[in-house]
Amino acid sequence: MKIIIKNLGPIKQAEFTLGELTILCGKNNTGKTYATYALFGFLSFWHEKFYIDVSDDAIQKLLNEGSVELDIKNSINDSRNILENSCKAFSGQLSHVFASPERHFSGSSFMVELDVVDDMKINYERIMGTAKTQLLSISKKSDSPLVSISLLVEKEEVRVPRDLIHNIIGDALKDIVFGHLFPRPFIASAERTGAAIFRKELNFARNRLLEEMGSGEKDINPLKLLSSVYSDYALPVKANVNFTRQLEELSKKESDIAIHHPAILADFADIIGGRYHVTKNDELYYRPKGTSVQLTMDESSSAVRSLLDIGFYLHHVAAPGDLLMVDEPELNLHPENQCRVARLFARLINIGVKVFITTHSDYIIKELNTLIMLNQNDARLKNIAEREGYRPSELLDAGKVRVYIAERASIKQEGARRKTTCQTLIPAQIDPETGIEARSFDTTIEKMNRIQDEIVWGGDE
Repeated sequence: MKIIIKNLGPIKQAEFTLGELTILCGKNNTGKTYATYALFGFLSFWHEKFYIDVSDDAIQKLLNEGSVELDIKNSINDSRNILENSCKAFSGQLSHVFASPERHFSGSSFMVELDVVDDMKINYERIMGTAKTQLLSISKKSDSPLVSISLLVEKEEVRVPRDLIHNIIGDALKDIVFGHLFPRPFIASAERTGAAIFRKELNFARNRLLEEMGSGEKDINPLKLLSSVYSDYALPVKANVNFTRQLEELSKKESDIAIHHPAILADFADIIGGRYHVTKNDELYYRPKGTSVQLTMDESSSAVRSLLDIGFYLHHVAAPGDLLMVDEPELNLHPENQCRVARLFARLINIGVKVFITTHSDYIIKELNTLIMLNQNDARLKNIAEREGYRPSELLDAGKVRVYIAERASIKQEGARRKTTCQTLIPAQIDPETGIEARSFDTTIEKMNRIQDEIVWGGDE
């Protein structure tokens, strides 16, 4: 999947391709967070708001006859237009993603390019409806291009709006055509520690709103109240707040990782030095390993708070095919734990969870380099890996990694005759034998080493 962005924050024009691991590096205020938030916003809007258009005739036939068949080839043939229209619609929503005035995004655009696989062998079967009523059966067999849609209630008993039926069917068609191409995103924003420590206050504020909505006062607009909750925050921050508020309910579920890869969760518990626990009263605690002590988030370390969202995601939500996005995973972590988080990411990638990070951490990049360089069919390197405790499940294939440096560079913009210097994203070289070329960090490190060498050994005479 290639993403093309224009006039987004500091970034004038840039493109990047998602890998199994995608990394954005660069100095502060160079556009990394803009690119990250826009990608998360698009994937969220795609899964929650976008759907393939369904003709009124098809809806009418379904309501009249109780069933209808749609040829999925029509949607596949029109996939590029569907995707282009979705991107244009999303570009118009960027101000909502960033909770900023529309004028800041008047010339912005976000586009996605991908190859839609013409795969008729997809099996699909879903039952759709409301909380109380099963409304529609939608299915597709692997040996047929036809999607069969049937009413599960008598047409006289259909009590939902036509628009809702239209959206349900359009969403199913979207999943059949594009489902394998767009990962389900989860983001841990750089503001995640605040959501953890102020969780009670956030719940209290929301409950007060609900009380006001139920008070019966005529001058209260429920929809306006609900839409105004956290409206001043960017979408990823709101996503973190909402996720943190739902921890009690989430803790009742087990993720695919918890079921099939519990060793990954054990590694995570070692990183934070304990475990998270949510009580039946929705109280959140951290339990340090080897003790019976229960600490609130206020009493816990900043590292424990910064990894809270990621911990609950891994335990209760994560599944292969997801995209885990972490803005500055090094936040509040000791260098040793930064390296361990890098190894955790590698394990996730190797079981099918995609990872996207922005980072200022040389420790994370160097550890990822180690995982790439050790992944060779070489006896000497295998001995080093075994001696230093690196497991095969942590080693990384260089071909799965994409790294981009946010910086000013000379590029040819669309429609221009000459190259111009502007803020963009430049792909970094990744070599299986030497790892990632992270010049974003190397220049600073080399300068520090030069100064310290001169302090210790003296300058040239």
